[in-house]
Amino acid sequence: MQVLLVGGGGREHALAWALSGSGLLGKLWVAPGNAGIAEIAECVAIGAEDVAGLVAFAQAQAVDLVVVGPEAPLTLGLADACAAAGIRCFGPSAAAAKLEGSKAFTREVTTAAGVPGAEWARFTDAEEARAYVRRKGAPIVVKADGLAAGKGVVVAATLAEAEQAITEIMEERVHGAAGAEILIEECLMGQEVSFFALCDGTTALPMAAAQDHKRVGDGDTGPNTGGMGAYSPPPAFTPEIEAQVMDRIIRPTLAEMAKRGTPFRGVLFAGLMLTESGPRLIEFNVRFGDPECQVLMLRLQSDLLAALLAACDGELDRFALRWSEEAAMVVVMAAKGYPGAYQKGSVIEGLERAAQVPGAQVFHAGTARDAHGSLVATGGRVLGVAASGATLAEARGAAYAAVDAVNWPEGFCRRDIGWRALN
Repeated sequence: MQVLLVGGGGREHALAWALSGSGLLGKLWVAPGNAGIAEIAECVAIGAEDVAGLVAFAQAQAVDLVVVGPEAPLTLGLADACAAAGIRCFGPSAAAAKLEGSKAFTREVTTAAGVPGAEWARFTDAEEARAYVRRKGAPIVVKADGLAAGKGVVVAATLAEAEQAITEIMEERVHGAAGAEILIEECLMGQEVSFFALCDGTTALPMAAAQDHKRVGDGDTGPNTGGMGAYSPPPAFTPEIEAQVMDRIIRPTLAEMAKRGTPFRGVLFAGLMLTESGPRLIEFNVRFGDPECQVLMLRLQSDLLAALLAACDGELDRFALRWSEEAAMVVVMAAKGYPGAYQKGSVIEGLERAAQVPGAQVFHAGTARDAHGSLVATGGRVLGVAASGATLAEARGAAYAAVDAVNWPEGFCRRDIGWRALN
């Protein structure tokens, strides 16, 4: 099969790595890709949000399947444009992608479906929002309604923090138009887990769970990021909890979306809080998580391409997935200053040594080759240094051994990924 994968981050490198092992694969292109992806696939210089350019390329190359990594192309209607051109696309329509594109829409859908979640309210007026948080008290959660690259959520420990978040999101527009409307939600307590399910519009097939580390600093300190590391499986996410999540959260949402005439096809990523009263939904995303995708792909034993095709073709009711019993962990190496201002262009060395650590796999997230052929950092989150092992402790040891083999003085990472499960 001829496959076009859209995106250029660590998630897409992990997907490209998994797809390249499929017996069904003929040719794999990635748009735009990165320096690591270029080692296993052909990168093409088309932006992930260039819907017309992507569809034109897919038509010219007789692509059989477009696989969409990031959320932005989905909310822009890439899947719809592919369908209009007669090209299979793994990812939801723009209407269904509103489950990530609008947090208020998600709460409307899940409230109608009876999905357990947080108490919530929506606001387009900053003063009304401030009055609400004063009535409710802290801790409380403030969310930009639209897409904000994983940085539009503030878990405010105090009223002052909540009011500052309202000012920054709604009035200063630190996330642009995404902050025209905000949600204010109850602060759920417990362990946070990322859970993924393949969906074909009717059937949902459970994939696996992972635990992400959002805050930039050790001990879960500092600002939220797109993710500083992850591991799978999280011990707190038992088979019994998975069954509850499928029955109370995933399947009711799928049914409600179908009822609305916007069936969901693709991967549904549920951000969950494991509370004392059971799992509750924090939010949905409509694509694989990053960095969670990296540990999922290390553990997946089934043919990824066959699974994505089954989701596209409405055949998940006749499909099963096999997962390794081994654990996997990824440690994100980021440019110093991230998630604030950071410099680009610093040289990274030592990846060959890192790859020699048993069980290790390095995924590129923000890299390129300069004019001299050196590997340089081009983003905030730059590398995902991953490893698998018989136990989570073994996976962690291998991942950090690989991190220590990387020579990149301008980079940093958290040193405590997996602490909830291992401490």
